[in-house]
Amino acid sequence: METADPTPHARPTDRESTADGPPAAAPQLSLELLVHGVGGTTAQEMLGDPRVQLITGDDTAACYRRTDDADAEQRPDDYRGEPVREAYCWSNLTSGNGARALWLLLVPFMVANLAHWMRPAAPPEHPAQRLYDLLVRILALTLTVLLAAAACEVALDLTAWQCAGTTVCAAGKSWMGFLSPDNSGWWSAPGRRLALASLVPLLVIGFLWWLSRRTWSAYESASPPPRMPGTSRDTPVGERTALSLDGFWYGRRLVARLRAAHTTAGVLTIAAVLLAAGAQADGRDGGGTVLAVTGRALAAVVILLAAATVLVVWRTARSEAVPDDESDHPVVRALPFASLGVLALIVVHTGWARPGSHSHGALPGAAAFGGIAVFQGLLVLALALTAWVLQRAARDDARSALRGMGGPAVALLACAVGGVLSGGVAQRFADWLDGGATPGQDHAPIPGPPVLLSWQASVIPVLLVVVAIVVVLAAVRVVIVGGRVAKDVPGLYDPREHPDERRTKRIAGTIAGAGLTDSAPVLVAATAAVTLVLGAGAVAGAWLSDRAPGRATEGWPPVVHAAAETAESLGSWLMSAGVILLITMGRRAYRDHSARRTIGILWDVGTFWPRAAHPFAPPCYAERAVPDLTWRMATWTERFDGRLVLSGHSQGSVLAAAAVWQLDLVTRSRVALLTYGSPLERLYGRWFPAFFGPPALTGLHRQMDDWRNLWRFTDPIGGPIRLTCDDGRRIDEGPLRDPLAFGRTLQNPLPAQILGHGDYQADPVFGRVRAELIARLGPDLPGQRPADDCTGRGSAVGSTGSGAADGCAGRNSPEDCAGDRPAQGSSGRSSA
Repeated sequence: METADPTPHARPTDRESTADGPPAAAPQLSLELLVHGVGGTTAQEMLGDPRVQLITGDDTAACYRRTDDADAEQRPDDYRGEPVREAYCWSNLTSGNGARALWLLLVPFMVANLAHWMRPAAPPEHPAQRLYDLLVRILALTLTVLLAAAACEVALDLTAWQCAGTTVCAAGKSWMGFLSPDNSGWWSAPGRRLALASLVPLLVIGFLWWLSRRTWSAYESASPPPRMPGTSRDTPVGERTALSLDGFWYGRRLVARLRAAHTTAGVLTIAAVLLAAGAQADGRDGGGTVLAVTGRALAAVVILLAAATVLVVWRTARSEAVPDDESDHPVVRALPFASLGVLALIVVHTGWARPGSHSHGALPGAAAFGGIAVFQGLLVLALALTAWVLQRAARDDARSALRGMGGPAVALLACAVGGVLSGGVAQRFADWLDGGATPGQDHAPIPGPPVLLSWQASVIPVLLVVVAIVVVLAAVRVVIVGGRVAKDVPGLYDPREHPDERRTKRIAGTIAGAGLTDSAPVLVAATAAVTLVLGAGAVAGAWLSDRAPGRATEGWPPVVHAAAETAESLGSWLMSAGVILLITMGRRAYRDHSARRTIGILWDVGTFWPRAAHPFAPPCYAERAVPDLTWRMATWTERFDGRLVLSGHSQGSVLAAAAVWQLDLVTRSRVALLTYGSPLERLYGRWFPAFFGPPALTGLHRQMDDWRNLWRFTDPIGGPIRLTCDDGRRIDEGPLRDPLAFGRTLQNPLPAQILGHGDYQADPVFGRVRAELIARLGPDLPGQRPADDCTGRGSAVGSTGSGAADGCAGRNSPEDCAGDRPAQGSSGRSSA
């Protein structure tokens, strides 16, 4: 097995022989490093050979070659004109063991983390940048508090306070018998029941802490490769991107600091709930007892620790210029342990004997859910205002999703998903405890969860109606666009292939459906706007009426009352259905490898970014994959002085681009990039413009030897890069014909498959473009292109690859080609 040499050394000059490299007279090798996309692909499938050998790596992520190519560097004469193919497989980073399926329950944290990276492409030194970061981190902290509060609602309020303190509810539940007041046992006192039940939310927080620490050591600790002597990663200011900084993919210290703060916040939430219950009991005695004074002192300590936690989050910012290897301040490391110590004291205080105390109604502090919702709403509004300021200072923002409002919209959806999960669990657990009676009604054995959760459930049907309307409009658009595109489909192929109306409609429908990806901002904007309005209405309704919607509308017109009751009941079940669906998917994925891979696809897209806002989000696989690729490219080109084509499909193209950015300029100029089905501009460039906008992609192309991108109209994920290069070299090769043949021919007696997002290698254009890239990589270091050679004004005019329709040259969407029939045939008709 080959092992990468971690020690950088001077590049051999004049082709002299080295201990690691080939002799001067040996032919120069070329390597094609393949990186698969979402869902994962085996090394056997990538290399087209069942016999593969691991070259470097481990069971999680590794590079493989065909067994016959394992010693290719020792036999360069056997590879004249043909690259050595090597596959980097990283699918186990996202779809490995079954326990990772449980990451589905961390969706709100993942979505909040995405909001951090969706900022507009304003200059990094803009003062609003730090405010944007701070607002997202504080909002992420509220999600942890919401999770802890939801766990306390289920374990402390519904179970230990309401049900265990009510004879009717506790009857028939043998596991609750020792807590019942009728038992008159030691645990029957309300404070002791709460103290015992506090172990449940503490275990939840502890599990998240353990999971974050475990993944932290496995993902965030992968070190970037050292710089080569005499080189620099500095780029022109106008083309600079944070992804090229040494410490971007090394967030070890940041995640540790945030983990300490969020763990402390969760523990303090449990402590606050216990203190609220104890304060109510001590208040009946006038508040002058020793227990009351002790409670106030403990509350002061909790407030001080909470302030320290907020201060840590406030001061925790990413250090991207260099890897942050420093240890945290002892105060930061001590915060979780201090909060646990205070919680232990509060548990003793809460469980202290209080003769005559009993639990009645809901646990004090239920209004905190409303306070959290309002605070989150204010944070989202402040984030939107900050994003608007940044958007005004942004450069090349014409294509950014939602005009820079993508981050606030996604942050709002994270809060909404967190509320749905919290409310769904509480509502269904309350239904199970009270035997199916509706909580909050006069005949219900227990009061049930807070009224706000019922109001939030009631607005879900309205939100789903809005989403359904948007989906119907999208379906109508597919039909309309499909009809327009169908007129042009026959013109993309050889006129000797007879038109087939059904096949034409199918191809046109595929093209129109793939175009829906570009309409995603409309759905996100509509969902976020309606969520904000309905969420504000739910909070207002809960606070003004203090009753569930069904009871609050009693005496109103029958239609309104019936609608409120229906929305309340249906919304409650929808909230619960969402939770049950996630749990079911996680359980199925735990047992079924194919289902586990499907869940891995979700994380491939959602966990590409480092955990900059929430430490309990699923881990960032790129913090392992990007250093892996960078190390492999840097050491191979250094040792063998060869040519390298980095070939990335789908999400693999994003990893490939990120890895190239991490190379020093000398190595970067020796690498060519081949992307296909790439979401670099279509998704990442639009939703993350500060990192993948036109200036960043322009700089990436200018500092490499070359870059070619293949795309199809039928691909719902990949698209053009949209850069115009004045030196005549094309980046975009496409749109490629899909399917390759329209009708039945001598070469294709059966109908050709519509490939869509997959099998780009099946197109003859792929082999031709790859050969051109390898041929361009000469034995000498290529020169860097001038700064003005590429712009982000759109696809290069005439940049159709072989297999692209002449009439669609330079077009970027199927509607660009609709209405004017393209010229018959194509520049690559021989491939049909």
